[in-house]
Amino acid sequence: MDTPSEDGEPLPPQLMFLKRLVTGLAVVMIAGFLVLIAALVIRLNRPLITLPDQIALPAGAEAQAFTQGADWFAVVTTDDRILIYDRASGALRQTVTVD
Repeated sequence: MDTPSEDGEPLPPQLMFLKRLVTGLAVVMIAGFLVLIAALVIRLNRPLITLPDQIALPAGAEAQAFTQGADWFAVVTTDDRILIYDRASGALRQTVTVD
């Protein structure tokens, strides 16, 4: 059955198809946007990675950068050293000197 246009005449079949296509696209876009928002909410509500409250740097060392792995984290110092710490205990695991 044809839907009447504003002036009361029925719409041609091609325009009805186009109208349904545009409506379907709008529904898919809204659903995709809602899925995107849900994914962001789920991702941002994950627990943060736990780190020790304090990190004991060697005397005279000043932190310049920070990076982390699965069970470790590292602090790059201004005197060209990389200090690798254990994530669970916070103890210094290894020191790497950068040449």
